[in-house]
Amino acid sequence: MKAPRHDLAVLAGWIRPGSRVLDLGCGDGALLAYLRETRGVTGYGVEIDDLKVAACVRNGVSVIQQDLDQGLKDFSDQSFDHVVLSLTLQATARPDQLLLEMLRVGREAIVTFPNFGHWHARWCVGIKGRMPVTDALPHAWYNTPNIHLCTLRDFEALCQKRQIQILERKVLDDQHRDSWLNRLSPNLFGEIALYRCARLPLD
Repeated sequence: MKAPRHDLAVLAGWIRPGSRVLDLGCGDGALLAYLRETRGVTGYGVEIDDLKVAACVRNGVSVIQQDLDQGLKDFSDQSFDHVVLSLTLQATARPDQLLLEMLRVGREAIVTFPNFGHWHARWCVGIKGRMPVTDALPHAWYNTPNIHLCTLRDFEALCQKRQIQILERKVLDDQHRDSWLNRLSPNLFGEIALYRCARLPLD
């Protein structure tokens, strides 16, 4: 099977073989299909778009058609090992509540999002006075699905506030690659952020 783009390959590396995975906003189901073939995972995708749901079925991926803004009430506590939300957090109505729901139904949450703290976004807003249009943020301000953009520091502050432990972080550039600049100053040079999270243990 063809390998996914690099950010999804990094994400896949965080998922243990044989795990149960819930992929939120799963698109055409390509990630779940890849994980099934390479890591023997089982699980479901959640998607709202009719055409993408049909694509999941064609890819042999079990999919549930559901709006993520309605929560994950149909899923039991701790029923998955990993719950994945790839490049969708910023398009949800209450990302803070969805993150907590992910950690209710799964032992770990894997979240990726475009970093609004990236230097190009800062330059567009600060110098040009315009909302940025980049590889990671390809839509104009008037037709974007993104309603809650954030930076790495914003996300990490939310995790601290909500008692969420960050287990791993990876930051990639606009070509979905790692680089020394990303490691030197992640919030300035990283365009795509990837986090693996869990709930902090109770005292």
